[in-house]
Amino acid sequence: MRKITGLLLAMALLTACLAVPAAAEEPEHTYNYSYWREAEPAPLPYTAERSINGSDLGIGPFLNPQDVYVGADSHIYIADTDNDRVVHLDETGRLAGVIAGFKNDGKDDAFNKPQGVFVDGDKNMYVADTQNGRIVRLNEAGELLRVYGPPVSSVIPKDFQYFPNKVSVDRTGRIYVVAKGAYEGVMEINSQGNFRGYVGTNKVRFSPADLFWKRLATKEQSSQMQLFLPVEFANLDLDDRGFLYVVSSEANAAAPIKRLNPGGEDVLRREGYFDPVGDVAALRVSGEQQEAVANAGSSIFGDVATDESGMYSGLDTKRNRIFTYNRDGSLLYQFGGFGMTDEAFVKPTAIDVQGDRMVVLDAGMNRLVLFNPTRYGALIRTGVKAHFAGRSDEAAKTWEQVLRLNANFDIAYIGIGKALLKKGDNKTAMAYFKNGNNRKYYSESLDRYRSEYVWNHFGAIMTSAIGLFAAAASGRVYWRRRKPAAHYIDNGVWTTPLRTIVRPFSGFWEMKYEQKGRAWIALLILLLLVVTMIVKRQYTGFVVNFNKPDELNSLDELKFIVLPFLLFCVSNWSLTTLMDGEGKFRDIVMAVGYAMLPLVLIFLPQTLLSNLVTQGEASFYYLLDTIAYLWFGWLLFIGTMTVHQYSIGKTVLTLALTVFVMAFIVFLGLLCFSLLQQMLLFVKSLYREIIVRW
Repeated sequence: MRKITGLLLAMALLTACLAVPAAAEEPEHTYNYSYWREAEPAPLPYTAERSINGSDLGIGPFLNPQDVYVGADSHIYIADTDNDRVVHLDETGRLAGVIAGFKNDGKDDAFNKPQGVFVDGDKNMYVADTQNGRIVRLNEAGELLRVYGPPVSSVIPKDFQYFPNKVSVDRTGRIYVVAKGAYEGVMEINSQGNFRGYVGTNKVRFSPADLFWKRLATKEQSSQMQLFLPVEFANLDLDDRGFLYVVSSEANAAAPIKRLNPGGEDVLRREGYFDPVGDVAALRVSGEQQEAVANAGSSIFGDVATDESGMYSGLDTKRNRIFTYNRDGSLLYQFGGFGMTDEAFVKPTAIDVQGDRMVVLDAGMNRLVLFNPTRYGALIRTGVKAHFAGRSDEAAKTWEQVLRLNANFDIAYIGIGKALLKKGDNKTAMAYFKNGNNRKYYSESLDRYRSEYVWNHFGAIMTSAIGLFAAAASGRVYWRRRKPAAHYIDNGVWTTPLRTIVRPFSGFWEMKYEQKGRAWIALLILLLLVVTMIVKRQYTGFVVNFNKPDELNSLDELKFIVLPFLLFCVSNWSLTTLMDGEGKFRDIVMAVGYAMLPLVLIFLPQTLLSNLVTQGEASFYYLLDTIAYLWFGWLLFIGTMTVHQYSIGKTVLTLALTVFVMAFIVFLGLLCFSLLQQMLLFVKSLYREIIVRW
């Protein structure tokens, strides 16, 4: 028995030793999204400093707390909902008071499931007393100052039941309330308690199919259908300029976070790679035999907290993460997740900022967690503050330190680029903006650098231009004098492709009927086009080049150029054979190959030009694309008509049918490939069955 008891104790100690590190293990990194919407590893921006619960404060455990607010003096106020009280903590997290009741006209009064709390600059407390249907205003000592009952107005539906969930007050005393079922927007109440109207409204979202059936339904059927109502706001917060930040708990919302001006218009800046919507992509987890999608679906925000220097944070209640953005809407960092450790949450309901700290209320664990920024998070915040204050040099030094910790942080590259642009170092700024994938500022620095280069080298540029023009003119005059006069010039094999693209009718006629066309020249043009497209995709200027570098594959040009070329030739030949076409397969190859020559002649100089254009001049780049493809289409039409001796109408019909035949051939190819794959799987399974039974 002693041996067995000792063995059990040893196993228990070993289990405890192994369990403690696992429970105390903290994530060493989080992620941020790149320009390509891919989650890339990033250092952890915040770590938990301490966790506070009611039992530690000596007031009993919190029960389903729903809101937290940090006052101007850094004091913390918690709406402890199911305990019907408001808990007041000082800046260090020590208990400063508990407000569970107050005197109302000489009688004892109490809260009933309060879900929102706010404290103004005079330390007056506004409590959204939800189940009592009122806003309660108390002074610092917890004495009642005023009760704001249900608002009265003709614009409020008669059957509306007033349940205020969240409350906020601006400097003029206007009260903003998020109420349950207030689909029209945030309710605005003046300091005298009069209802002023709604601020901001979410747009109604519905499917066209639902609208169609609702139009066809009778009145009785329509009354039983789901109403098309906008989504109500979930939470709100006021920034230091009086703008109202609101969030909507709606899946796949186009604008889940809004910044409303006094007129109710959304003025939130969305100048980042993607809008402030939380997670922009689902994370994939690879398994041994299958790939499962984790965290599918959009983020759903339950709270928003404004910060200094234009920063703000949104609480994703679906994945329990906090996303922080700068004033441009670019994602700075995110942290949190599911879990029972201090670094994660079970059911977070509210957040706020306390200086550089982040305060998170977790109703699932009935606790308040105080987060401090790590060195990485502190550097990002310092860089944002310095840039916001106009101290670009200080911001650049901070961003350099951030890049030492995370070389994939694009905002740091952009911040350094802005500092260099301000100094006038345009060429170096271009490199940083390119690393940060910011085409707007890259274009601005390119424009400045281009002007600077032309101004500094104006003499050399003009001398070279005049010299080239004089040399070209002299060469033309010399060539004309040396060239013998002739009434007729016979075009050779090499000049026929050039004549074809300039004078297509005579060019294609000479190509076929005067035997001046060569199939190998057409294939050479095809090869040149493949090389040209490879060069174009890789070396086009950054302003107009949206190709992802690690996805570029030269073999793809075989699929997009060579394969369509062969499919068109085969389809056109097989079709025109039945439609009395005079062109042979060789003639079709030559006609298509010669028609592709303008693509080569335009794309090469276009690639060089693309490295010199800004965003405002990018339309010229796309204009060259349009000209090249229209020229190719015109030559292909004339070539098909000339080679087969068709009329215009018959040529149009032939080209349309050729496209249809190409699609049919691709369909047959995919069908055959699928059947072959199934046959191989059948043979493989049959072989395994024989091996097992043998």
